[in-house]
Amino acid sequence: MAIKKIDLNITGMTCVNCSNGIERFFKNQKGVVSSKVSFASNEGIFEIDTQLYTKEKLVTNIEKLGYKVEDSLEELEKEQLKEFSKLKKIFKTALSFTIAIFIIMFFKVFEESVRDYIILALATIVQFYCGARFYTHAYSAIKNKNYDMNVLVALGTSAAYFYSLFVIVFPHFFPEHLRFLYFDGAAVIITFLLLGKYLEENSKQKASDFLKKLMNLAPINANLLDENNQTKTVLASSLQIYDKVLVKVGEKIPADGKIIKGCADIDTAMITGESLPVFKKEGDEVLSGTVNTNAVITVEVLKKSSDTTLSKIISLLKTAQSKQIPISRFADKIANIFVPTVIAIAFITFIVWGFFVGDFQNAIIASISVLIISCPCALGLATPIAIVSSVSRGAKEGILIKNPAIIEQIKEIKYAVFDKTGTLTKGEISVSNTNIDEKYFKLLGSIENYSEHPISKAIVDFIKEKDIKTDLEIESVEIKAGQGIKATYENKEILIGNIKLLKENSVNIDEEHLKLYENELNKANGVILVAIDKKTIGFFSLEDRLKEYAVELIKELKNKNIKPILLSGDNKITAEKIAKVLNIDEVYSEVIPTQKYEVIKQLQQKGKVMFVGDGINDAPSIKQADIGITLNSGSDISKDAGDIILINNDLQSIIKSINLSNQSMKIVKQNLFWAFAYNSLGIPIAAGVLFPFLGVMLTPMYAGIAMSFSSVTVVLNSLRLKIQKI
Repeated sequence: MAIKKIDLNITGMTCVNCSNGIERFFKNQKGVVSSKVSFASNEGIFEIDTQLYTKEKLVTNIEKLGYKVEDSLEELEKEQLKEFSKLKKIFKTALSFTIAIFIIMFFKVFEESVRDYIILALATIVQFYCGARFYTHAYSAIKNKNYDMNVLVALGTSAAYFYSLFVIVFPHFFPEHLRFLYFDGAAVIITFLLLGKYLEENSKQKASDFLKKLMNLAPINANLLDENNQTKTVLASSLQIYDKVLVKVGEKIPADGKIIKGCADIDTAMITGESLPVFKKEGDEVLSGTVNTNAVITVEVLKKSSDTTLSKIISLLKTAQSKQIPISRFADKIANIFVPTVIAIAFITFIVWGFFVGDFQNAIIASISVLIISCPCALGLATPIAIVSSVSRGAKEGILIKNPAIIEQIKEIKYAVFDKTGTLTKGEISVSNTNIDEKYFKLLGSIENYSEHPISKAIVDFIKEKDIKTDLEIESVEIKAGQGIKATYENKEILIGNIKLLKENSVNIDEEHLKLYENELNKANGVILVAIDKKTIGFFSLEDRLKEYAVELIKELKNKNIKPILLSGDNKITAEKIAKVLNIDEVYSEVIPTQKYEVIKQLQQKGKVMFVGDGINDAPSIKQADIGITLNSGSDISKDAGDIILINNDLQSIIKSINLSNQSMKIVKQNLFWAFAYNSLGIPIAAGVLFPFLGVMLTPMYAGIAMSFSSVTVVLNSLRLKIQKI
């Protein structure tokens, strides 16, 4: 047996039933070991025995099922865009024609004889052009013995449409009091369900954008060093293990490797999330995509481009994007029982009235009334109307819900996992305190102005806030990578940096200053010492401050029985310090994106996980989590990966999101209950069960009124979301 894994881009899938159908087909094919098809990512992953099955046969069979296989991501994107544009056009057509039907019906624009035929023409377009997808899906669902909402929509709208059609074309077949039209009801159902599909596809269309942006972060070119130490520009993807590359200031490291010459501060925020550049020297490992900030280094390649940490992040994102979210489709579950029951009742009604009672007119009227009253206006609207109201209310509160499907899951969250830098903290290094006399500030600020390092900027900002100018001309300034700054002013040597810089320059460190220095380090603060002419004059203490409402957020999550967890790339001391202040008991520190991703997957085995982050390094975790939340201040890639974006960057919105989810799902369940209750009560009456006792027969007109009343109830109940307090 020769097993081969084949990854295909499949287009033409319009719902989860499509991907499930492809999987079911190939499970019965000899030579296909496994098949996994994702509707979300349009990706099919197959394992085949090449001795029994070929890739060509695989592609041919997929195309026979009515789908297409695209060779490249570019072609896939074009096809997806084409399908989305088509859906958008169909929805706009349905909306326009439905509004037109209502205007013509309720305003005497045309004479009655002409009016009915104009409405018929408009309704026919909505029913069979705009609603074609529901018939197609209903057919596929019935073939798979899955009586979902598509079957219910096709059944109910067809009953309303064809009854109305026969009233117009053959009016003499119907008594005067039964000549009613139900085109508007059928058109409304199709239009609102297309709105739901449009929102779903719009979310899906944007879901893969972050992958393209992340791929663009990988450096394209590299400066390859030959045997004579001459540089040659090559593609980063062509680098081999043990190749040597030159990385200049401001350039991205082209592959995972180790420094063999030089030292520099490396900005690793993309991978680890650390707010400060990390000093790397000879022998230290560096990662692809991280940025060399201040010195020229030579790096020996340790991994090919396909094996780098960045490529693994991209791979993890693809895996997370294609995960199947176990959303409970209440309406579909009801429909699987409801549809066969309605058909059976309509058939039995016709048989009883026609053959046992001998009244074929009542047989036709009663059976049609059963189908009309079962028309799933309320069932079809129960979820989309509530979701639209929820998304609208969220936007009003600064909560952008990109993926409406997650509204159902937020209420089930068991773990709330947070990145630290930029999420719970401000992500900006600032001076928290200093014991240096202000008379030195003008000099120190002027020296720090020569550096672009984040610490230098923090010290300059701190000094400028005190209205002190930093405009002195310094005689000489030397930037010491990973240590600090050495400068000369008026023949005095000034050192601003870490303790290593001071010791290498034989500075006498005051015992009190050393004690305070160690005390600040124990608090997990960064410390910059300052010395003039070999004597210390004090220090600047640096920290990343907590965001407003961070403490209250953790407390409220615990009150909701949601366990908060800190997951950070920062060092252990810093992470545990923040966790202690916030009262978070479980902390993971010094973790890279692949490790974050694995932690999320492990937690998901115990319950639903919400991840809140803002950096590129958080993207795999945001996408893998059941609920991914990102801040508007975060990277474009993390925002693309998230299900929810907090537009105002307010942590309080996380609690509001949970409350909104709870209220939304409560209303969805109420809607479904009332919709089902109306139908359950109305169908037996429509079938004529009260006729032998009370002489009451529910005509198609009253069936239509009952159907409309249930829809109005559902819509009004959903609109409560816009005014409820969250």
